[in-house]
Amino acid sequence: MRIIQLLPELNEGGVERGVVESNREYVKLGHESYVISKGGKLAQQVNLDGGKHITLDVCSKNIFSICHRVRDLKKILIEIKPDILHVRSRVPAWLLFFANKSLKIKVVSTVHGFNSVGFYSKIMTKADGVICVSHSIKEYIQRNYNTKDNIITIIPRGIDTKVFNVNNTNNNFITDFKKEYELKEKFVVSIVGRVTQLKDYETFIKAIYEIKKTIPDIKALIVGGVRADKKEYYESLKILINNTGLQKDVVFTGSKNEIAEVYQLSDVIVSSSKKPESFGRAVAEAIAMNTPVVATNHGGVKDIILEGINGYFFKIGDEHALCKKIIEAKELKFDGFKYISEKFSLNSMINNTIAVYSNLEVK
Repeated sequence: MRIIQLLPELNEGGVERGVVESNREYVKLGHESYVISKGGKLAQQVNLDGGKHITLDVCSKNIFSICHRVRDLKKILIEIKPDILHVRSRVPAWLLFFANKSLKIKVVSTVHGFNSVGFYSKIMTKADGVICVSHSIKEYIQRNYNTKDNIITIIPRGIDTKVFNVNNTNNNFITDFKKEYELKEKFVVSIVGRVTQLKDYETFIKAIYEIKKTIPDIKALIVGGVRADKKEYYESLKILINNTGLQKDVVFTGSKNEIAEVYQLSDVIVSSSKKPESFGRAVAEAIAMNTPVVATNHGGVKDIILEGINGYFFKIGDEHALCKKIIEAKELKFDGFKYISEKFSLNSMINNTIAVYSNLEVK
């Protein structure tokens, strides 16, 4: 099967990592795999894994360049002659809608998030097959767009259990990381993700302030990059840290490739998003590393966390509840690897996605 995946760009993010992993697995299964994006730091990995990355601006929302980008995309589709087109975001979905009009190649979309409701977002439901990454996403698109049940498949985001496996982590990185950030004999609470208002780092920092009153040896890690347009927000967080006297207790580490190792060395992981996560990949990855998670009680994470077993929920913006649940989560012991392997593995995601492709080919 000849497969093309389309997404805006290939930099940091769960969708981006998922595309790269899917490309790798498709190649292993003997499929021809292509990825079209504007590019980014992960683009080269597509080629290294045996696929082919094609650079095209399917990211810009500039309406004045749409015509020539649609034309360029159509030329690529005619040349490659794919069996399946898999689109994962709205701008490339619209470009593909026009480029594919006369070609009529089967299209699969994956709805990765709770996008604003409207004509612009509705394009993600106009595919031959629609994949939803959680029950919450399925309910959302059916409620807002009346999407037919027979074209929807729920396929949770797949976790690579070779990477997120306590037996396969880089112990040298863990040792060096602990030394760099002075984590020895500390209670380590981490939050992983790009620095953005939607992640609600303010509530996380306030909860750490509360915890420090009873657990003085706490160390909080904020692991994620800061985009240029989020610098002002980043500076506001540093002011909050200074005002609460947490300069030595809350650390921005920047973006890290060794995410599995960060989960392993942490005692608790927090997901404090204001906006519901479509799935909650970071939550599942952390649990696979046997690290408990405390998350806001909405969205796709409700499919993953078993409250009181591998984590807890708290109400959005409630730093007092978050404080309490982090302390409680510290005591949880469980086999998260077995749980994630059985319910949310990368192999299951790939096999189920290929099944969607194959079903459309037959029709």
